[in-house]
Amino acid sequence: MLGFLLIELLIVIVVVGILAGLAVSTYARHAVKTRRAAAEAVLLGVANRQEQYYLDARQYAADTTTLGVSIPPEVSPNYTIATTADNTTTPPSFTVTATPIATQLANDTNCGTLSLTSAGVKSASGAGGVSACW
Repeated sequence: MLGFLLIELLIVIVVVGILAGLAVSTYARHAVKTRRAAAEAVLLGVANRQEQYYLDARQYAADTTTLGVSIPPEVSPNYTIATTADNTTTPPSFTVTATPIATQLANDTNCGTLSLTSAGVKSASGAGGVSACW
C-alpha cells in the first residue's frame, strides 16, 4: 500500500513539474511580446512627434531629445530607441528604430530591431518578419 502511494506521489510530482515548465515558458513568451508591443507604441509616438515637429520647423528632428521624447521606464531596460532624419532629400524623411538590449535581445531573436519610416513602412530585422512582429 505504501509503495503504491509513493508511485502516485511521484506521478503527481512529475505532472506538476511538466505543467510548471509549460507555464514558465508561456509566461516568458508573453513577456517578450508585451515588451515588444511597448516599444512599438513608443516608435509610433516618436513618429507622431516627428510629424508635429516637421509642421513647426519644416524639417525632421535628428534625435529624440530635440523632440522632447523621454523613453518610458518599461521600454528603456529592453530597447534603445533612436531616430535619424534626412532633411537633404525631397521629400525629407526619418526612421525611428527600437534595438533590443539585455534579455529582450536574447529572447526576441525572431523579431530583432524594429523600425518605422516617415512613409509608414514598418520592418523587423529578424526572421519573423513584419507580420509576426508588428
